[in-house]
Amino acid sequence: MPRGRVLALAAAALLLEALPLAVAHGSDHNDENMNMAHHEASASASDKPMSYWSFADHVGVIYAHIALMSLAWMVVLPIGVMFSVSRSRFALPAQFVFLVVNAFGMLFGIIYDRKTPSLYENNAHSKTGWIITWVASAWVFMALVQAYTGRIKAHSMEDQVAQPVSSAALAQYHRVQDAQLNFSRWSNDSGHGTERNSSSLCGHSRSPSVESENQQYIEPQSPYHHDDDEPFVDDDAEKRGFLRNTSVDRFLGRNISRLASFGRILKIVRFLYVVIDRTILIQGFVAFTSGTVVYGGIGRGGAVFNVLAHYVKGGIFFWYGLLTLGRWMGAFADFGWAWNMKPPKEVVGHRRAALPSAEFIESFVIFLYGCSNVFLEHLAAWGDAWTAQDLEHVSISIMFFGGGLLGMIVESRKMRDLLNYSIASVQDSMVSSESWQPPKSYRFSMNPMPGLIILLLGIMMSSHHQASMLSSMIHKQWGNMFVGFALARAVTYILMYLCPPTSYLPSRPPSEIITAFCLVAGGLTFMVSNKDTVAALESYGLDAMFTLTVTIGFTALLLAWTTVLIALKGWAVRKESKTPFAKRSAGALA
Repeated sequence: MPRGRVLALAAAALLLEALPLAVAHGSDHNDENMNMAHHEASASASDKPMSYWSFADHVGVIYAHIALMSLAWMVVLPIGVMFSVSRSRFALPAQFVFLVVNAFGMLFGIIYDRKTPSLYENNAHSKTGWIITWVASAWVFMALVQAYTGRIKAHSMEDQVAQPVSSAALAQYHRVQDAQLNFSRWSNDSGHGTERNSSSLCGHSRSPSVESENQQYIEPQSPYHHDDDEPFVDDDAEKRGFLRNTSVDRFLGRNISRLASFGRILKIVRFLYVVIDRTILIQGFVAFTSGTVVYGGIGRGGAVFNVLAHYVKGGIFFWYGLLTLGRWMGAFADFGWAWNMKPPKEVVGHRRAALPSAEFIESFVIFLYGCSNVFLEHLAAWGDAWTAQDLEHVSISIMFFGGGLLGMIVESRKMRDLLNYSIASVQDSMVSSESWQPPKSYRFSMNPMPGLIILLLGIMMSSHHQASMLSSMIHKQWGNMFVGFALARAVTYILMYLCPPTSYLPSRPPSEIITAFCLVAGGLTFMVSNKDTVAALESYGLDAMFTLTVTIGFTALLLAWTTVLIALKGWAVRKESKTPFAKRSAGALA
């Protein structure tokens, strides 16, 4: 790619990311004043405040904003995260593409905000969007810093490996070069053969002592020297990609190199980069969900607590489903979470081998939810009398508290040893045999408590009384989804009990695909079942079948895309393992 085009692309990416900030501080309020009269007339016709969803002007701009943001955060960003986790050379280009698409999306959002009246005062979506955008920009900048500091570190290591040339070796080298310029005679020549056509005169023969020196001396080479017969691979050029050998490359290399001497700063940068790398998708999910609240005009006033509760709880089940799908695909196999036999510390190290089982984590999350939610169920009606519905919700929280605690107890090895002590105490007085060996089922955690708790939750929500028929049917939908999750998880445990895993590789029980699907679809339906969304659906004459079909279709598409992303990560790891870039960048990106 020509140098000018590369520089223009890099500058354009940075300017586009800063352009929405400049537009946000503009002073063009003419369109807002023009639309205010229309807004007031529409608002007076209805008791409910108007939402952006029902606002008919400039719909093309908001649709462009939604489409670009969906493309940036659902398509480009996950690809960049997968490349970043796999330490691929394509990580930085994908991250820059994300910044460009996100900048255009924000630009359309700002234009729409300037051309329309404020229909949702003090909304959290704008603030959250700006914060997460700056976090994502810092994430890309830290990736760039680590790439260049990793290059400098690699060069310094090569310089240390290269042996310095001593003064004696340098003098010997000069003697050899001088001897090659003069004709010399063999020591046994005796003056014969010195005619013009003599082989001794014209054969360029050299003294044996000079020949031996020439053979012993090796010409000093640059640490970047390579043989002409071998293909030369510029590892740094692979890492820098489209920025190599440009003014931007030299500018960044010259300025970022100053950070290489500050080891503590680089450690902080690596730590922050890893944290953002693992949480940036969740941050994008928060921005998207807050956008649906503002665009739909729900969660105003005291209703925010009901909407927030459904969004938070449904979001937890949504990500729980994606985590379950990841376990089925083989993620966290080094932790023993991919339905495989847990690798020992000799294979994965002490830190990973010491991690608890996935069932313990599930039980702990259930326990933590039960502890916290006991005090939050009455938050929407703080100071008022407790109702029967409040007591029902608190009882569910207590069920989570007790069930999660029991699940953690089941996962405790010390507790299992204490339960076995009554029979194990007589082992010393008897001959050791295979009868005293732990059962094969002990090799793998089979804890039914997380599935049982969610099964009971689904049954309760399926029969939970609601204010309208539509709300009851939507609650029954996600309740049935959770029941389906529990039944599929029971099938998984039956398969694991009959044939415990004996390999470190993921076993991929087919029933876990169903568990992931039910959790993701149930979590999304849980989010939709809040009071304001149900009221909006009723106002448009939509039924429960609409929410079910849309949720199921989106879930199927999302799980397929997630599977493609994990496969893309595997492709990137395999590709980088075949190139020198993988070895050179192993310590650059965390």
